[in-house]
Amino acid sequence: MTIEVISSLLSDVFFTTLLILLPILGASLIVGIIISIFQAATSIQEMTLTFVPKIIVTAIVIILLLPFIADQLISLTIRFFNMFGTFIK
Repeated sequence: MTIEVISSLLSDVFFTTLLILLPILGASLIVGIIISIFQAATSIQEMTLTFVPKIIVTAIVIILLLPFIADQLISLTIRFFNMFGTFIK
């Protein structure tokens, strides 16, 4: 395996990870901003008010995106196995 192949593999892994995590982190970020605006407007400084909704929204987004996540991971694994098959001769 050459440096180019390893670089290509790492690039695929990082891109797939970014593609999977961006919607989840984006939803959590939006909920956090909305809750912080609500806290600033009402002067409520409860820690669980920020923590619990973020966890709930993150869990819901992960459940909804599970087919997409599985599809991305399966396609990445198939690309790896096809690529490794060319090197194991």
